[in-house]
Formats: sequence, C-alpha cells, structure tokens
Amino acid sequence: MAGGADGLEALELAIRTAMLRLGASLLERLLALDAGHRGPRVGCGAGHAATFVAYRAKRLDTVLGPLEVRRAWYHCADCGHGSAPRDRELGVAGASLSPGLRRMVARAGAAEPFGRARQDLAGLAGVELTAKRVERSAEADGVVIAAAVETEARAILAGELVPLGAGEPPETLYVAIDGTGVPMIPEETASRPGKGPDGRARTREAKLGCLFTQSGLDERGRPVRDPGSSSHVATFEGASGFGGLVYAEALRRGLGRAGRTVVLGDGALWIWNLAAEHFPGAVEIVDLYHAREHLHALGALVAPTLGPDGPGWLAARLGELDRGDLEALLEAARGLSLPAALRPELERALGYLETNRERMRYERFRGSGLFVGSGAVEAACRAVVHQRLKLSGMRWTVRGAGAILTLRCQAASGRWEDVWKWLPGQTSAA
Repeated sequence: MAGGADGLEALELAIRTAMLRLGASLLERLLALDAGHRGPRVGCGAGHAATFVAYRAKRLDTVLGPLEVRRAWYHCADCGHGSAPRDRELGVAGASLSPGLRRMVARAGAAEPFGRARQDLAGLAGVELTAKRVERSAEADGVVIAAAVETEARAILAGELVPLGAGEPPETLYVAIDGTGVPMIPEETASRPGKGPDGRARTREAKLGCLFTQSGLDERGRPVRDPGSSSHVATFEGASGFGGLVYAEALRRGLGRAGRTVVLGDGALWIWNLAAEHFPGAVEIVDLYHAREHLHALGALVAPTLGPDGPGWLAARLGELDRGDLEALLEAARGLSLPAALRPELERALGYLETNRERMRYERFRGSGLFVGSGAVEAACRAVVHQRLKLSGMRWTVRGAGAILTLRCQAASGRWEDVWKWLPGQTSAA
C-alpha cells in the first residue's frame, strides 16, 4: 500500500469513485422497479389521450454519476408529440440532469463562472459536466425560480398570500435601493443610448433592493443592523416592475408590523417616485456619501473663483451638510459671485440639494438612531451583482443574467432552501 498523504488521497478518491459507481448502479435498479407504464392510454395534458408506444431509454446525469432510465413512452396523435409520464413524476421532463444534480449545478453556477463551476463539481463531487451544460441548467432553473418569485410577489400584492410574521415586529425596516449596470451582448443593448464616446449602451441596469431591520444601537449610540436580517430582490425590469417586487418583499418582511420604515437611496428620482407610491409615510434618506460627492463636485466647480479660500469654503459647506442645515448651505452657494457662464451649472448642482433637502436632515436622522448611509445596498451590489456578473470579459443576455441574479439573491437572503421547493414539478428548459 502506498504511504504518505499522496497515497491516502489516491485511496480516498478511488474509494469515492467506486462508491459513486455503486450508488449509481443501485439508483438505476431502484428506478427500474417502476418503468412508468400507466396503462394503454394516458392523458396528454392537452385534453387528448396518448397511446403507449414502447419503452425507451433516457440517459440521466445524477449526483452519483450517469445512469440510464427505461420508461414507458406515450404518443398523442392529436398533438403530434410524445412524452413519458415517469419523467414528469421524477422531475426530469425536458432535462438530462436529476433534481439533486440540478440543485448542485445551480448553486455552483450562481457562485462562480461556469467554467470554474464545472471544475469544482468534478473535483468536489466527482461529477463530470461541460461548462455549457452547467450554464444551461443553472440559467434554466434560475428562470423558473424568478418566475416563482414574481408569482409569490403577485399573490402577496393581491392579498392571496398573507406572510406570517416571525417573532417580534421589527422596530425599523429599511428598504435600501440602488441600480448597477451589467455588461450585455450587443443584441441586448441595440438602439439603447449609453454614456460611451459613440453614444451606445453596453450595459443594462439591474435594480437591486436590500431590506434589513434594526432593533437597537451600539454602546456609542450608533444604529446596528440586526444580524442575518438582510434579504434581496433584483430585476432588469423597469422601475414599475421592480417596485412591485420590492414592495411585496417588504410586506413579506413585516412592513405592516414595523414601528417605522426607512427608504435609503442615492437621490435618483425613480427611487423617490417608487417610495412615494409604495412606502408613503416612510422616512426618506439620501445616502450621505452620495450627498458629499455632489458637494465635492460643487466645490470643484467654484474652486477657480474662490482661489485659496476654496478648501475652507468646501469644509464649511460639508459641515452644514452633516448638520442637515441645507438652508445655510444653499444660501452660501447662491451668494457666491460667479461668472455668468457658471451660473447654469451652479443651479444644476444646487438642484440636487434643493430637491432632496428634506432627505438630508442628517443630524435629525442620527438623533433618531437611524442609518444615514446606504452601505448595505452598496455592499449588496458588489457581493450579489459585481462579483459574479461583472467579471472581466463577461457579456450576458438579459435572460441569463436575470436567472443567475435571482439565484444569488435567494442565496444571499437565506431563502435557498425555501425557493428550491418551488422547482419540483416544474419542467426544466435545460
């Protein structure tokens, strides 16, 4: 017997391979006990009768390895197509992967690029698939789960599904919203305006909502996010479709029971329109970091006029912003003696502050024990979107990116086990 770590590793892998082969053989024999013959005629699913034709074999990849399933095949003369009832019963209609393997593939394909996912499935589970099969299966199941998420949202909004609140009502429910571009193949951005030199878009915006709760403050009086309380929703749809999703998720998270609701955003108009429609009465807060960015841009605009006084002027305005004294800030900016050519730019810069002044009362918000930064959704954009969908060289279809984004949202929300229950009985398109 070979000695050392290398020898032990070889033994481990050899025994695993043998056990997987034995398991696949056992599973194949168990499946052979019911070949799916349901009589000479069965319903075709479209109101007609399908006739038994013969027993046909189907190759199926499973977590134990490849195997062959022999099942009864029926043909419907009216519809002109055939089917195997046993495939539907086993959850493999239209699929060449077993439900257990599909689940593993979806998890791996959502976590990392499909080529690396293929390598990890082979190295960690002993399952050999091509990267293309990993891609097709993961995206197909992501599409099914996305449809199920939308169905759940519609049921909640229609009052057909009433979420059961768990534990104590949340003291504060936050709805943090942002959008980020995802690189697309040219067909997905045709005729869409972009910010590039040629005016063409190369990305599509994924809208992301991060919902979390807060129940208290730390020893320094700062708000603390409740551990494990974050959930996420995302879509490539417009603001209207996204608004329904995020509102349904808020209802599921206890919107009607929360002591107060806070909407956090970067100041984009569509976010506040969404908040007004779905969260009337919520506290609206512009992320302090974005507000400071705008103020620094304003400082750069007026710096040539102020000369050496520019840094001090900007520092004073940042102090006013931190205190939420927008009136003093706006008065100081409009009181500057600027060249006429700069006045339109100044008014555009101040328009952002003017429009959002009530969302920038940071001293008051802090005094109420609230977050004034949208770090949670910014982090979610990086962790949920960027780290999987925006890696070097990636180009997506909306369907594929939306499917993987849905899977990642469910995993990040701790709902993977819940949503996977929606798949049995669904026909995979893989």
